[in-house]
Amino acid sequence: MTAQTNHPPPQIAERRLDLDWIRIGAFGLLILYHVGMLYVSWGFHVKSTHRLRELEPLMLLLNPWRMALLFLVSGAATRFMLGKCEIGAFAQRRSARLLLPLAFGMLVVVPPQSWAEVVEKLGFSGGYPEFWFGHYLAFDQSFCRVENGRQACIILPTWNHLWFVAYLFLYTMALTGLVALAPGLAERGERLLERALPGMLLLLGPALLFGLNRLLIFPAFPPSHIVIGDWYQHVLYGSCFLFGFLAARSQVLAARTEQLRWLALALAVTAFFAMLWLRSQPPGDLRRLAGPFIYGLDQWCWIVAILGFARRHLSRRDGPARRYLVAAVFCWYLVHQTAIILAAHWLKPLALPARAEALLIIAVTALSCAVSYEIARRIGWLRPLFGIAADRRKRPPAPGIQPSSASATSS
Repeated sequence: MTAQTNHPPPQIAERRLDLDWIRIGAFGLLILYHVGMLYVSWGFHVKSTHRLRELEPLMLLLNPWRMALLFLVSGAATRFMLGKCEIGAFAQRRSARLLLPLAFGMLVVVPPQSWAEVVEKLGFSGGYPEFWFGHYLAFDQSFCRVENGRQACIILPTWNHLWFVAYLFLYTMALTGLVALAPGLAERGERLLERALPGMLLLLGPALLFGLNRLLIFPAFPPSHIVIGDWYQHVLYGSCFLFGFLAARSQVLAARTEQLRWLALALAVTAFFAMLWLRSQPPGDLRRLAGPFIYGLDQWCWIVAILGFARRHLSRRDGPARRYLVAAVFCWYLVHQTAIILAAHWLKPLALPARAEALLIIAVTALSCAVSYEIARRIGWLRPLFGIAADRRKRPPAPGIQPSSASATSS
């Protein structure tokens, strides 16, 4: 059942501008989310002296779906890229594109986060060079303290926010292996999704699976970001990645998200307020049994609403801003959390009002990300370390290969 729209469907077989815009927006929200983590009551690497409990509902609004959406978009990008080269070449290029920034990030970008964390939480008095050489690179596991009656240790070295890159690499290689073993998997899977998710099933089917994942797997395997045993997140993010991969070229599924966008938004808002109400209730069977399915409905309906509205309004919107941001966004992602944490750490002695402090942290973070990108993109050997694609202007494209936004939507 193909949805009818008021305008001709965009040509999504080779170019998905809407997914580019979603990716840009999702990473922008991620930066604001991590700034918000300084001020809410939940744990983070460093904390502001201010607590803004009024931020927590907004954070809860974003938390269920923000990373799932990024994995879905990354899966779609993988589909486009696989269509442009052989599987072996694709695996080699993606390994370099993801593992080089991950290794560089763990060795250079992330360590200042851990230094600020041990200074603030554990009273470490040494300077950064002493910490980096003597503790971080030495795999020191002695930075521990008791939290909620349990000993919690800071793992060194660590990838912190770069867990996304590690998981993306894992899912990409697993899918590449499947495609190598079963050529035509993407096309068959796309047709299967189109048949399996007509009308309301596109909203309710995945939402039910997400709910079951949270009911059955989350209690035993809560999020850990350490790959082994992180089954709740693997089911969630792996399924989103696979859905994005299979649905990337489907006109039918894209049209359905557009048709269902208002209903998806209404269900998402309803599920969000139901989640807030459940959080205010005492623990019991209602929260234990209904909560996971309301959470799953919230997760998936926000994603469908975003996909639908983006297809409606952004699938033809292009320009220099999109091209610049889509090239810069991975570099910004690599740098942003370190900039946030160091800015918060260095501004704390000034005892600024909460609003002034938050605005200054956002400004410092944006400036740090922008400067990092502008420097890295101008130095050839830095580009792969910061996740920036090779400068194609220096060499002509191969015969028969046309530029596409597929590589732009990679992570």
